[in-house]
Amino acid sequence: MSIETLVTSKGVYFITFTCHNWLPLIDTADAYDEVYKFFEVIKKEGNDIVGYVIMPNHLHLLINYRNTSKKLNTIIGNGKRFLAYDIVNKLQQKKENELLNLLTSGVEPKRQIKRKEA
Repeated sequence: MSIETLVTSKGVYFITFTCHNWLPLIDTADAYDEVYKFFEVIKKEGNDIVGYVIMPNHLHLLINYRNTSKKLNTIIGNGKRFLAYDIVNKLQQKKENELLNLLTSGVEPKRQIKRKEA
C-alpha cells in the first residue's frame, strides 16, 4: 500500500520504496551504483542522507530535508522514476526477458496507452 504525505517543512524523514511485487530488481540489475547516484542528486539539492539500507528489492532512507527549492516529494518521485528506467535498461542489456515481461504485465492499462513504463 502506498502512503504519500506532502512534505512542506524541514526535518528528517524516513522513506521506503519497494520494487514491483517485491522482485529483487536492484540486485538482478546490479543497480546499486544507480542508487548511490540517486543519493548524490539528493545531496546536490542541498539535503543530507542520514542513513540508508539498500536491499535486493527495496530501499530504506533517512533524509534530512532542508526545505530547498524542490519539494522532497518531487526529488524522491523523480529519483524513483529514473532509477526504474536505469533498472529496465540494465535488465534489457542482461536479456532478462522473462522478468521484463513480468514487469510489462504489471503496467496499468491506462499507463500503457500513455506509453509509460512500470
